[in-house]
Amino acid sequence: MRALVCRELSHGFDKLAFEDIALPAPGPDEVRIRIRAASVNFPDLLMVEGKYQHKPELPFVVGGERAGEVIAVGSNVTRLRPGDLVIGSGPTGAFAEECQVPASALRPIPNGADFATAAAFTTAYLTAYVSLVRRAQLQPGETLLVHGAAGGVGLAAVDLGRVLGATVIATASTEEKRAFLREYGADHVLSSAGFRETVKQLTEGRGADVIYDPVGGDVFDESTRCIAFDGRLLAVGFTSGRIPSISVNIPLIKGFSVMGVRAGEYGRRFPEKGRENIAAIDRLLSQEKIRPHIGARLPLSRAVDAMRMLAERKILGKAVIEP
Repeated sequence: MRALVCRELSHGFDKLAFEDIALPAPGPDEVRIRIRAASVNFPDLLMVEGKYQHKPELPFVVGGERAGEVIAVGSNVTRLRPGDLVIGSGPTGAFAEECQVPASALRPIPNGADFATAAAFTTAYLTAYVSLVRRAQLQPGETLLVHGAAGGVGLAAVDLGRVLGATVIATASTEEKRAFLREYGADHVLSSAGFRETVKQLTEGRGADVIYDPVGGDVFDESTRCIAFDGRLLAVGFTSGRIPSISVNIPLIKGFSVMGVRAGEYGRRFPEKGRENIAAIDRLLSQEKIRPHIGARLPLSRAVDAMRMLAERKILGKAVIEP
C-alpha cells in the first residue's frame, strides 16, 4: 500500500516521499483499517521537522488523524469487526491507504458523520473542549476572544464557544478569513493586529473573560492588555513561530491566569475525564450542535500540498486527504 514516509527530519517537506509498504498481519490486539480520510494538523508539520514534543522513530508514515473502515482484526479483538466504520488517532500512520493501530485507539464514527468530517474534527474539537470546558470553565454570557480563528483549532473554539453560550470575538489575519468568520457566526470579527482597544470597547472596558491563543508571539503580548480581571488566557500553541514570555507582575497586577493546554496529555493524565471529553465531542457532532468546516479536500498524492497549505495559512478550517 502507498504511504507518505519521513526518513529524514528537515525544514519543509522536500524530504518526504511516497513509498510502497507491506503491512504485517495484525497483532493480537491490533486492527487494520482502510483509510478513507485523514486530516492535516500542525503537529504533523512539526513532527517532520523534529520540533514536536513527541518524536517518532525514523522512518515513519506521516499523519495522525484518520477515519476509515476495518478490514482485519487481531485474535484478541472482539469489540470491532471487518466493515465497522471507525475514527483513529495517533502520532503517525494516517497519510496512507491503510494503517494498523491498537484496537484501543479506535472508536465508532458518530452517527451521521461522513469520513471526511469524522477525520477532521477530533483534534480540533478536543483541543477546544479541554481548553474552554476543562481548563477555563467558560460560562454562558462570558466573552471569549479566539485568535487564529479561521484555522481548524481556532474555528472549533469559535463553534464550541457559541454552543457554550459565550459572546465570541474572533480574530484573523486577512479580510477573506474575517468575511468567512462573520458568515460562520462569530459575534464580532477583528484583525489579528491592533485588536486590544476594540476588545475593550466591545466589553465596556472590562476585557475578554477567556482568551484562546494558538498563535503566540505578538498576539499573546497584545492579549495581556485586553483580558478581564479574573480572566483566563489559554496558551494553546505558537503558530506564529515565537514562543512569548511574560513578567509575572502582569498577571499579578491584572489578576488573570495563564493556562497551558495539552488536550491529549490531559486525557492521558486523567483517563476517565479523557473518555468523558471524547464522548462529549462525539455527542455534539452526532446531535449536529457543532459544525466542523472542511476547507480543502485533496487526494493522497497531494498530501504534501495539503501540508504546505496549512503551513502557509491558506486553509479555512481543516484540510482533508482522501486516499
